[in-house]
Amino acid sequence: MKNRYSDGVVTPQALQARHSIAKELRDTRHSLNMTQSALADICGTQKSNISRMESGKYNPSLDFLVKVAESLGKKIEIHLN
Repeated sequence: MKNRYSDGVVTPQALQARHSIAKELRDTRHSLNMTQSALADICGTQKSNISRMESGKYNPSLDFLVKVAESLGKKIEIHLN
């Protein structure tokens, strides 16, 4: 089985974007003194999905990211450079 994170299947740019978004969402959750479990309940998902997303080990859909951001009172904005 290929290791998606070290064999080039997932590009370094994609990993950087994933980790950047995860950090922003995690920092926002912390600033609200919210647990992963509480956020998962609001989003209608499992705590493990929030944990994996925040660690960068999960490639969530855009729809899921929007739902998480909205649950934190934020919105997702995408800018292409």
